[in-house]
Amino acid sequence: MERTFIAIKPDGVQRGLIGKIITRIEEKGFKITGLKMLQVSDEQAAAHYAEHVGKGFYKDLVKFITSSPIVAMVVEGENAVTSMRQLMGKTNPAAAEIGTIRGDFSQEMSYNTIHGSDSPESAEREIAIYFKPEEICENWHTMFELLKAKLES
Repeated sequence: MERTFIAIKPDGVQRGLIGKIITRIEEKGFKITGLKMLQVSDEQAAAHYAEHVGKGFYKDLVKFITSSPIVAMVVEGENAVTSMRQLMGKTNPAAAEIGTIRGDFSQEMSYNTIHGSDSPESAEREIAIYFKPEEICENWHTMFELLKAKLES
């Protein structure tokens, strides 16, 4: 199974789209193995956008991602990176197809609701910025069995 990092950006959180976006991810058949809402720190933003340092839009990226909470997720499934990017739609919402997350919920490129890793390597790097290994649920069945056993005792 492949993993990817997904973030519902501040505009998606503030507009109350968390449930709708998570529903689409789950209905597509992906497993969410890590999930949390957090306020992105300046350090996390700098690590996340390291490849854009020195570009004219870098400061705006950091300012936006740290402006209010995000919902960070680790999503698993077959071809998770590519499939999630298809589900999200093109980066520019004006070019995103209706039926995609950005095509349905976003109006402008600066506030395009969702982020997804662009490669398995980026996914690994981005997941490590936002999640400790112990915050990712590796095996749901084992965890369910442990919970069931605890409840029965």
